[in-house]
Order: sequence, then C-alpha cells, then structure tokens
Amino acid sequence: MIDFKFADIGEGIHEGKILKLMVKEGDEVKDGDTLFLVETDKVNAEIPSPASGKIHKIFPKEGDIIHVGDVVVKIDDGKDIDISMEEPRKEAVKEGEDESTGVVGELMVSSQIIEDSNEREGVNTGTSGRRALATPVARKLAKDLNIDINTIRGTGPVGRVMKEDIYRAKEETANRKVKEETILQNRQIDSTEIKTTGEVERVPLTMLRKTIAKNMVLSKSIIPHAVAIEELDVTDLVKFKKEQKEIARENGISLTYMPFIIKALTLALKEFPIFNASYDEKNGELILKKYYNIGIATDTPDGLMVPVIKNTDKKGIFQIAKELAQTSEEARKRTISIDKLQDGTISITNFGAVGTTTGIPVIKHPEVAILGIGKITKKPVVVEEQIEIRDMVMITLAIDHRVIDGGDSGRFLNKLKEYLNNPMLLVLS
Repeated sequence: MIDFKFADIGEGIHEGKILKLMVKEGDEVKDGDTLFLVETDKVNAEIPSPASGKIHKIFPKEGDIIHVGDVVVKIDDGKDIDISMEEPRKEAVKEGEDESTGVVGELMVSSQIIEDSNEREGVNTGTSGRRALATPVARKLAKDLNIDINTIRGTGPVGRVMKEDIYRAKEETANRKVKEETILQNRQIDSTEIKTTGEVERVPLTMLRKTIAKNMVLSKSIIPHAVAIEELDVTDLVKFKKEQKEIARENGISLTYMPFIIKALTLALKEFPIFNASYDEKNGELILKKYYNIGIATDTPDGLMVPVIKNTDKKGIFQIAKELAQTSEEARKRTISIDKLQDGTISITNFGAVGTTTGIPVIKHPEVAILGIGKITKKPVVVEEQIEIRDMVMITLAIDHRVIDGGDSGRFLNKLKEYLNNPMLLVLS
C-alpha cells in the first residue's frame, strides 16, 4: 500500500489547489497515469501515479487546498507494507547514471563513504565555481532536495559532502525562507477593515496573484532600488530586423525585437558580471554567476509570470526567438514546466508590449538588476547638426544599490547601447 503525498516540486511551491481528479476510488492505474491536476502559484501540473495498482482512497475533493506532505491518494499496489512516498526506498544508483528525477524521486541514502567516481576538485561548476567531492548517491539526494551540492562544504574525509551536510543545507535554506516570510509579515500594513459606502464586489485573488503580491513586497522590503534611464537610438536595429524578417519567416520564426535585446544584454553581462549575480546576505558575498539565464516578464490572464531562456550565451538570435515564443505561450496557458521558471540570473520586462513608453521595474529577488524596455517610437533627433527622424526607445535599469552603484549602471547602459546601435555585433559576437 502506498501513501502518495503531494511532493515538493520546487521553486518554493508549498501548496496547491485540486482542479480535477482524474481517478476515482476503485480505479486501476498504471505507473505514470495522471492522478490529478493541481493549480499551484506557478503552474498547473498533472501529477502522475508513482506505481501501478488500485486506487484505495482519495482524501481531498476537487477545489480543496493541499500542502506539501499531505497524503492525496492511497494506492493498493498489492503489497502488504505501507510505503510513504516521502520515505526513501532502496534503489541502486550506478556511477554515470542519469541523475534526472521526476516530481517524486526516491532513494535510499547512506552516510557510508562510497568510492569516488573519478571526481576532481577545482572544476568550475555551479554557482560556487567549484565541484563538490561527493558520491552519485549524495548528488541524487541534493538534486531531489533542490540544493546545489557545489555550494555545500563537506564535513566528510577530504571535504566529501555527506548526507548530513545536504540535510543541513536544506534546513538552512528553509530557515532563510522563514526569515523572509517574517520580514513580509512584520512590514505588512495592519489589516484593518476596509470601509465602503456603495455597492462593491469581492473577487478572491488567484494563487498566482497572491504569490506576485508576496514577491513584490519581499523585493521592495529587502532590496534598495535605484534606477537609471536612457534613451537609445535603435534605427539600425529596426532596419536590420526588417531585413531579416523574411528569412525568419521561412524558418518558421516570428521575429521580434526581444531576441536582439536578450542577446545584447547577454554580451553586456559578460563584460559587467556584477549585474549577473545574487547577493548572499548571510555570508556577505556577491555570487557572480558564470551562466546566463534571462527571465522574461510575461503578461498572462492570471498575472505576471517570468519564464527563463537559459544559456543565452550559447544560442543564436533565431534559436532564442523560437524558444521565447514557445515559453511565452506556455506561460499564458499555465502549461509551462517548473524548470522553465527557475534559475534566472537577470530579468527583462517589456513595457512596450502594452504600448507604454517607460516604467520603473521591480527587481526579482534574489537577482540584483532588471531591465525595462519601452515601445519604439519615431522622434526628431539632431544627428551631426541635422534633424532626422529616428527610431528611439527608452530603457530603464533598476539595480540593487547595496552592490551596484550609479557609475556601474551608466557604463553598463553605454555597453548595451553600443550593441543595440550596431546589431551586426549581435550576430558576429
């Protein structure tokens, strides 16, 4: 008998709403069959069965809120022993085996030292710039708990990361989240009753909208924002995009300006790595990230979502454009997978998409900067003492003033301007 619990599926998700039950008590299911559809504050996810058997008991009803660790379904798999899907089961992990895992990943973890798999320290891996000495079993556990093992200092022989080290890191991460929640609660306005004098309608907020509200308060409470605004001449970019539009269409791509902006931002980040970072308040360190994952704030019917285009330094304009169109559509339909919402290093918000010239964006914690792009408009501009009609755009750079100064912002915007003024550099770089 299996107690199937709602598992931690990452990205801070701790509860969900049962939108639809796909099975009923007495139904036979196979391993991988969808048990229920759950709405979280990030995505709508189909949760699969972890084993074949008969549905013995369903605990929540459609519309109920479930939390991580709640038993949702009891499955009779023909075995007499009760198995909790949060309990580890014995499973051999061979060296070199694929370490990927699904929503529910189970593994028997041992603190015994397992022979090393030819690992070397000093390999530039992960956010810490080092590769931890650990067994495949330990790496699998860290992956299941959504912990970057390369940031953990091992207490085992020669610095090997042990099971206890991983659990300790998970606990510290949870404690930081509790601290952030406490900050939010302490800074919230007293919830006094709102007085009204006429007819009103009360509309419950969706889980996504509640999360957006929480994240905005967290960002503005923790991060001291400063802003730099610049007007850019993108006449050459507009011309270049028009010239490539037909080629893009032949390749099944609807070309917009955003892929060019993403590429320009990526190149600028390589020269100014402080903008591609996170501030570790606990240790007083700036974590400079050697990978480039650009989050794109996307307007959806339920609220703002930020899908992430990963490894943009390794992708061309057309590839970025194709991936951007796909992830944006998935975000709007709430069918996007969790991994496409994780691990962003800096974000872009496009005011121009809704016809706005400029705005002041809010940084996505724990990032240290966000770029806002306005709509492109034609304006008379003085060029070499002559008035010309040029394509101009306002860009806004919001920074975490704890780690980035105004001078840094100015130099960064000048580099971004250089790339957008000469789009051929985006192709040749």
